[in-house]
Amino acid sequence: MEKVVVIQQLRGILKSFPKNIKFCFAYGSAVFKQLNNQSTNMVDLIFVVRNVNQWHEENLKLNPKHYAQPLRLFGHRAITNVQENWGAKIYYNTLVKIAEGYTIKYGVVSEVSLIEDLLDWNDMYLAGRLHKPVKVLIEPNEYSQLPTALLQNLHSAVHTALLLLPQHFTEIEFYKTIAGLSYNGDFRMTFGENKEKINNIVVPQLIHFRQLYSPILQHFENYMDIPKSNGMIVNCHQDTSPSAKIHHLNHLPRIPQVKLVRAWSQGPRSKDTEDCLRAIAHDPECSEVLAESLKAIVWRSSVTQSLKGILTAGLVKSVRYSTVKIMKMLQANSEIDTLPKSEPGQGKTVRIVESVKNQTQSKETHKRLE
Repeated sequence: MEKVVVIQQLRGILKSFPKNIKFCFAYGSAVFKQLNNQSTNMVDLIFVVRNVNQWHEENLKLNPKHYAQPLRLFGHRAITNVQENWGAKIYYNTLVKIAEGYTIKYGVVSEVSLIEDLLDWNDMYLAGRLHKPVKVLIEPNEYSQLPTALLQNLHSAVHTALLLLPQHFTEIEFYKTIAGLSYNGDFRMTFGENKEKINNIVVPQLIHFRQLYSPILQHFENYMDIPKSNGMIVNCHQDTSPSAKIHHLNHLPRIPQVKLVRAWSQGPRSKDTEDCLRAIAHDPECSEVLAESLKAIVWRSSVTQSLKGILTAGLVKSVRYSTVKIMKMLQANSEIDTLPKSEPGQGKTVRIVESVKNQTQSKETHKRLE
């Protein structure tokens, strides 16, 4: 059977933590099957809380050993200060062994910080994570701004992907572009992550991407066409006229817009945003300028959050965690080399798609765990 944790097991993990969690989701290869990943994986969780300081105070009483020295000794106020003022405003405890027999990594973020990232893409850290399918364990309250912000984040991802893509593309390329928004620019992708990570996420999870974005794409019918099909390869096209690009640019989150205007203005000089975006829409290099602006956001947040991770996880755990990531990268790279050799001109994506088809046919009696 696939080594995937089912949602009932995941919800059982939450019993070990303070109860005032407003939104919680699980992600990663322990939750969704990824290609070329046969290892037993750590479960990744995100806890969204209203009052970070209060949550850490309660969690220190329940689970003091989850926190690394010396922050554990400094107390919940110091932990909150590190979380809110360094990196992407998220605090991770990693390589935590719990009673249920799992090893988990969990991040804590305030509801306000998450909403800001979803709407503005300040860091594209959790906003990028939520561009991809996740397992929601605790639904946000209907009176919270989170449901609206989560939907807006998906709309922003589609607007951005269409600006980055050419007129004609495949459905897999579309979802790979969305999945790659938070990886392109991440310094960890240079070393420590599998270079085929985006392929390995999108191809086996294609049905989940379709389910996630199907309601969103109904709002884009005037700008793009993705034919409905159960096949793995679906050819799509979009309107790439300046008027369509202006529409997408005007619907980008605030921080990418600011960076685009500054790049176009060659500095922080004040320029009218609307005029700049209109000019960018007519520039043949519009997608390249946008890509560089997004990379700058991702690079900064990935570096600062990783540096914070050394402090929050402690040196020993940081080394162990990095070693695990590198071993997974080396394992994945060696398995890619075993894929069937392609014909001249056949891309890696097609090879991986064919590999997934073969795996699916040989395991058709196995039911995917939801």
